[in-house]
Amino acid sequence: MNENIKVIVLDIDGTLFDDEKKITPKTKAVLQKAQENGLTVVLASGRPASGLWYIADELEMEKHHGLLCCFNGSQVVDCTTTEELFNSPMSIDMGKRVLNHMKSFDVNPMVYKDAYLYVNDAYAYKVKYESRLGRLKVCEVDDLESYLTWRPNKILTSGDPAYLQENYQLMMAPFKDELNCMFTADFYFEFTAKGIDKARALSIALEKLGYSGDNCIAFGDAQNDLSMIRFAKIGVAMGNATDEVKEAADEITLDNNHDGIAEALIKHIPDLEVA
Repeated sequence: MNENIKVIVLDIDGTLFDDEKKITPKTKAVLQKAQENGLTVVLASGRPASGLWYIADELEMEKHHGLLCCFNGSQVVDCTTTEELFNSPMSIDMGKRVLNHMKSFDVNPMVYKDAYLYVNDAYAYKVKYESRLGRLKVCEVDDLESYLTWRPNKILTSGDPAYLQENYQLMMAPFKDELNCMFTADFYFEFTAKGIDKARALSIALEKLGYSGDNCIAFGDAQNDLSMIRFAKIGVAMGNATDEVKEAADEITLDNNHDGIAEALIKHIPDLEVA
């Protein structure tokens, strides 16, 4: 039994969620038991907080000071107090520069603010998908660049996977030294403030709670999970993870459809076994 594990960090899509976008009963039971035993659960995702609260509610994280690590590490929120433990958006000017540059590409930019997802075309590729994941209302504006008056935590672009693969280097070229630019799915390429990733946000937020990476076990499946996989004392790749994540991880568990999280947690903390 690893008594140093105090924090469980979970990516959502492809990790906590199975392919039907649900938490399997066994995994849910193990995570609830872990919290009852004093462990802290962190949801670490590219989603905004609005797309994580309903998951936190299902896991009853508000009873245990669970954390939401949103926008791939641009913001961290305490589920119990709703306090922001960390927030690092890009500047308005930088956001406008990104949105202006995206006009040269066949992509669909999306910007988040409160309960809204702002887009140029409400019917564009993956807009409906993203709004549903984030529990957001879609607001269509003529020119996102002109409309932007707030510091965005993230600018997401969607596009045909083949097109993005061919053009992402040109998309990121003006910003590669000023922003984080990365794929979060084969149809998503996004921009966040420089130095932002899940590990940095977790490091700052967890320090306030008296924890560090040495107290963490982290689960992920994709490129945007690499930093937290490496940050955690035990980094676990899901069975369905990319080869890059599997190579970076300390161990590989079962896939997201077969209780990979539960299996790994019980392996390290046998007291979490459920009937």
